[in-house]
Formats: sequence, C-alpha cells, structure tokens
Amino acid sequence: MERREIEIFLTLAEELHFGRTAERLLVSQARVSQTIKKLERRFGVSLFDRTSRRVAITPVGAALYADLRAGHDRIERGIAAATAAGKGVTGTLSVGLEAPAVAELAAPVFARFRRRNPGTEVVFRETGFVDPLDLLRAGEVDVTITNGPVEADGFDEGPVVLEEPVVLAVARDHPLAGRSTVTLDDLDHLDGEAVFRAGRRAAPYRREPEPEVATLLDLMARVAAGEGVCPLAAHAADYFARPTLAMVPFEPGLPPVRWVLCWRTGARTAKVAALAEATATG
Repeated sequence: MERREIEIFLTLAEELHFGRTAERLLVSQARVSQTIKKLERRFGVSLFDRTSRRVAITPVGAALYADLRAGHDRIERGIAAATAAGKGVTGTLSVGLEAPAVAELAAPVFARFRRRNPGTEVVFRETGFVDPLDLLRAGEVDVTITNGPVEADGFDEGPVVLEEPVVLAVARDHPLAGRSTVTLDDLDHLDGEAVFRAGRRAAPYRREPEPEVATLLDLMARVAAGEGVCPLAAHAADYFARPTLAMVPFEPGLPPVRWVLCWRTGARTAKVAALAEATATG
C-alpha cells in the first residue's frame, strides 16, 4: 500500500464518513471512494460496508486498521523526529507561564508541538507574580506565555495561545457579588475601593493607582477581606474558587484576556519558532 492509500484508509476507518474523510485529507470525495474500491479489489475482500445512510468497517477492515495504525504512527514519529532534528528542534524547551493553568487550558497546542517535535521535552516554570517576564529577561526560559499585548522593550510578541473572558473577583459579601455580570463602569464607581492587578493586565481593565500585591495568595486574601476587587481571566472561577470569594463575569463583548507567546528580541530559536508554528497552525 502506498502512503496516501494508507492515510485514506485509516482516516475513513476513524470517520466512517466519506465526506469528512475527504475534508480532513484535503482531497475529493471521489478520490476517497476510488482508493477504497482499489484496495478492496487488490485484497479481494470488503473493507467497509456502505449504504446510503451509513458506513461501517468490516471485521477484515478492523483488523487491517489495527495493524496499519500502529505501524503508521511509528513511521510518522520517525519522520517527525528526523525533521525536527534537521531543524535543530531537539533537547528541552522551557516555557514560562504567567498563569500556570494555561499549561492545561492550552494543552492541544503543546500536544501538537510534541507530536511534531518528538525529540524535544517541554518543561513549564511559573513566572514571578509581580513581573511575569522575569525568567525570560534572565534567560532562564526560552519563551513565556503572558497577557498581551507585550509592549516592553527587548521582547517580541508571538501568536495568541489562548483567549478567555474576564471575571471580577470580589468578596462574597461585596455589593457586586450577587450580580450576573459587571461592567467597566462598575470599576469606576467603587467608592475608593482598590482595583488590584494580577500579573500584566492590559487595558481596558487597568485602573490607576494599582496597589502592589506581592503574591497571588496575598491578592486573594485582600480581595476576600473586602480591601478591593481584581479583574482576572475566567479560568480563575475554577482554579481559584473559595467560599470567601465570588467571580462575577464582565458583560459580553468586552476584550478578552489574550495569552500570547513572548520571547526576547533576537532569541527566536528553532524551538521557539516551532512552538509559534504549532500555536498559529492549530
């Protein structure tokens, strides 16, 4: 079997739909049908049962799929490893995370990178709370995922890894806690309450002055104590949930939090470029 024949057979066995198979492989539906018929003539046995309503794989087709899938995956990994080595994408890629939850929330991006670059290990490190670019600035990580836009000198902004709505963290007994949504105007009418900052927060949620908070634990404690409020990425509702806090969504239509790749100017290595490509071509 030729490589394209194997890909068409494997994809049809997974999709059980000629149209979706054609879309995945960027070929015509007729090409899929002709290839399967050609294989069945060659083997002298039906690989799929087709009716006007459904496609089902036969026992012989299922056995062939099990054998080919394992071999095909090994070949693809070998090709990917050789290609990555040729590009210099090997070793360890250290990724700084302003929000550690991004490692889970953007898991498809990292899975795609690992699949394309099997010779590279991805290692995550949590950045500083006050200065999320600290590890990148010190050269301790290759790339950082931070809140965009990145406007600091000496750094380049890459593609968007993840976008999230914004919520407002308030004390459980705060007047806004019972609201279904909050607005930007609400931030301007807090009777002198502080609007804390978590990491690098972009407009329009930024407010001046921004009281300094040294750690996330300190931030959550001060918000829970009613000393102020803090706009956060929506994942905070799950990752930072606690009985003393309420996470109220901002009204629809407001700018989301944009988690972007960021690297030092002049330090876009082959590994960083490979991660940027895996991010942009999802």
